[in-house]
Amino acid sequence: MIAVRSATVDDAERCAEIYAPFVTDSWVSFELEPPDAAEMGKRMETALQSYAWLVAEIDGTVVGYAYGSQHRSREAYQTSCDVAVYVDPRFAGQGVGRSLYQSLFARLKARNVHALFAGIALPNDASIGLHQSTGFISIGVYREVGRKLGGWRDVQWFQRLL
Repeated sequence: MIAVRSATVDDAERCAEIYAPFVTDSWVSFELEPPDAAEMGKRMETALQSYAWLVAEIDGTVVGYAYGSQHRSREAYQTSCDVAVYVDPRFAGQGVGRSLYQSLFARLKARNVHALFAGIALPNDASIGLHQSTGFISIGVYREVGRKLGGWRDVQWFQRLL
């Protein structure tokens, strides 16, 4: 059974572990060096102050996380945010991402967030499927916006209104 809860900085090390392969072994993340637990903790604290950071557990082990972060810095964007979800690949396809997003959307709506945005580095059929199945629609593609693992990478952007 998947249990979703608010993250604490005590979850930073596990979140960093989950995230690291997405940084080092794929173009899913445009970061080039994975953040350590201290940096992940700082990111979590920032997200928890303004938006939300959730973790999913199975049998007491954190298997994924999702969060909201600032979309843009101008004040009129204050009701919009970017979202992301990362799931330990050993637990992919078990509903972890969907459970995290459902809980995240409810928390963000309670904080008066109206528009959600998600950028997906291409190709990534699994992430596109998750986002479409949770109500996101494609709003465009940034062509060759990043360079990673020896090639140019496109990012497809999705939006969901709460």
